[in-house]
Amino acid sequence: MNVVKILYNELKERLDLTPDKENESTVIDNVRCAVEFRGVTLWILIFAVQIASIGLNIDSVHMIFGAMLISPLMGPIIGTGLAVGINDMELMKRSLRNLFTASLFAVFAATIYFWISPLSEAQSELLSRTSPTMYDVIVAFIGGAAGFLALSSTGNRIQVIVGVAISTALLPPLCTVG
Repeated sequence: MNVVKILYNELKERLDLTPDKENESTVIDNVRCAVEFRGVTLWILIFAVQIASIGLNIDSVHMIFGAMLISPLMGPIIGTGLAVGINDMELMKRSLRNLFTASLFAVFAATIYFWISPLSEAQSELLSRTSPTMYDVIVAFIGGAAGFLALSSTGNRIQVIVGVAISTALLPPLCTVG
């Protein structure tokens, strides 16, 4: 019985999130800032779309991953999740409006790329983005939870954010729509 109690206390101490917890207002302010899509952020999205479209067109997983790494789409997605969590309708409206705007820009940029591209045959990377599965949804939820934990903790958790960006990337499917 004593071993179980020791094990329980050890697990409780190791899994405790409070020592790394960031100030809530700091987290909310950071997410609010990342929601906007203007100027540099929009241009980075357009460049990421071009890289992803080329990767989809020539069947290059490396280019697609690179595009997902630089894509700024996570800002409004995380803003939407936070807005639901804190019941902030204004943040929800801004996040969804910016996600919709960014998605339109991404589809438009991809459409232009595929319209002028000399390559017209669909490769396996492009075709694989046309049939999402339940596993894709599960990975998105798990990745979102990891990303939110990383954003709400102190310290540099950029490697988690990068991993979440790759595992839950919306950019290649938007390019596929284009």
